Amino acid sequence: MRPRQPAAALPRLWLMTDERLGDRLWAAIARLPRGAGIVFRHYHTPAAERRALFVRLAAVARRRGLVLVAGGAVPPGWRGLVHGDDKPGRPRTAPAHNRREAIAAIRGGAVLLFASPVHPTRSHPGARALGPARLGLMIRGLAVPVVALGGMDARRARALAPLGIHGWAAIDAWLADGGAANGAADQ
Repeated sequence: MRPRQPAAALPRLWLMTDERLGDRLWAAIARLPRGAGIVFRHYHTPAAERRALFVRLAAVARRRGLVLVAGGAVPPGWRGLVHGDDKPGRPRTAPAHNRREAIAAIRGGAVLLFASPVHPTRSHPGARALGPARLGLMIRGLAVPVVALGGMDARRARALAPLGIHGWAAIDAWLADGGAANGAADQ
């Protein structure tokens, strides 16, 4: 399988949004370096409020030089990347929890995978974490870049670099004092 989009064109650092961020979303975005990515999820936000939040976030992303990816219901007229395994036919990112899902997502057109959960995470309490060994086996030889997600921060990403990850994504790490911000530029 050949890559569909050059890995260099895709961010290495990502913020995954959801409702539990609340107004802390803006503080997390402020910590992202130029060129980072945001996957807008907010799947449970009422439609009108979700659209308004997406429009506001898109304006901030443009101004700050961030890549925005729309997850869930795609806003009308959105021409950027979308997130999810249920959006065939569009350039997209996709989640993958095992090698079978990763291969299916690539065959379905994914240009970047979010492999998760690499470590235990509050987003998926009780879910079995991949850990470095299973992550390495899962992503070996895949034709698209893979971003590690789940309990990630800059330190853990550096430890996984030998596996060939493209980058890392998080929610909480972008909020923690000194967590993701320290060393984020290393990625």
